[in-house]
Amino acid sequence: MTIYSHHASRGKVQILATYRGPAGVVSSTVTSVDNLMLAVPIVSALNRISACATVPISVYDERGGRFAHYPTGHLAALADRNARPSLLEGAHSLWYEQAMVLLHEALTDLDIAVAAVAEPIKKAINAELEADARGLQDELAEYSEGIEPPEEDRRRLWDFNSPMVVLTEAVSGLGEQSRVQLNDVELGLARSELEQAAASLRLLLDVYRQCASAGADLLIEGFEISDDPYDEDGDRFFLNLQAPIPNGKWKRIGWNVEICRWVPTDSRGGDSDSFRGESVLDCVRIEQPALSELVGLLNTSNGDSEVLAGWAKTAVGEPLAGTAFVVTKRYED
Repeated sequence: MTIYSHHASRGKVQILATYRGPAGVVSSTVTSVDNLMLAVPIVSALNRISACATVPISVYDERGGRFAHYPTGHLAALADRNARPSLLEGAHSLWYEQAMVLLHEALTDLDIAVAAVAEPIKKAINAELEADARGLQDELAEYSEGIEPPEEDRRRLWDFNSPMVVLTEAVSGLGEQSRVQLNDVELGLARSELEQAAASLRLLLDVYRQCASAGADLLIEGFEISDDPYDEDGDRFFLNLQAPIPNGKWKRIGWNVEICRWVPTDSRGGDSDSFRGESVLDCVRIEQPALSELVGLLNTSNGDSEVLAGWAKTAVGEPLAGTAFVVTKRYED
């Protein structure tokens, strides 16, 4: 429920926390660092932590037509490093588990960002995380149970459905569109299937974060990462890395590397501005691939039309060149 920023002052760079207080919106100094290069990643990580911690408790869980609340246990991870592993272990819902992955990533990035600063600065930042978590917990206690915090302890105010946070591309998965899409993906899953889907989602998010592919695009609604060079003058091949999801929409039981091709929708061979994806081959693997294999696949494809065109010629039973993914099916040419 806090927005972080930086401000040059007296040869230093101040890191500021801005939030709603009893008297209105106020700002306070968290700490100061020597230069902008230190401040920028710290502020970025703090804003992502604030958003990932606050948004899930500020919206309704509307799956199945209900108006329930999402869990609040993740707030412990802001102040307690030992609670962080639990962020990557749950299966409440796909959207909530995605938010927990984003929170874990932001906390990890904060550790990296503060590695080079002095110990007093680290302590000040940890104290800020504790203050934000405590403020949220106090506000939740009043909202849910009517327990008002002592006035002297009430520093930060929170409004349900109106969190004071920064929502950037880095945390776009917190938005309503992503929540609706992931709710649709998990529709009809049994508990054991939801647990497996949550694990697959975490791996998919790890792959997307760690790969260096210039063409990788996370398509959460399809439970996949796409690599599409958008080569209008080439063969128009593209690749989808698909995670398993056993719902009624796809019944995808394994991991699949799918190579497709954009073809004109005008079957008569005339000019057309409309295209549809046509499957070329599949590489289905029932057992879960290693993170390194999936990252290596996308780094090798790397939005390169020539690489995809070469892979598209691979025969059944042969691996895509430079990868461990074997073609299990080819579609008619």
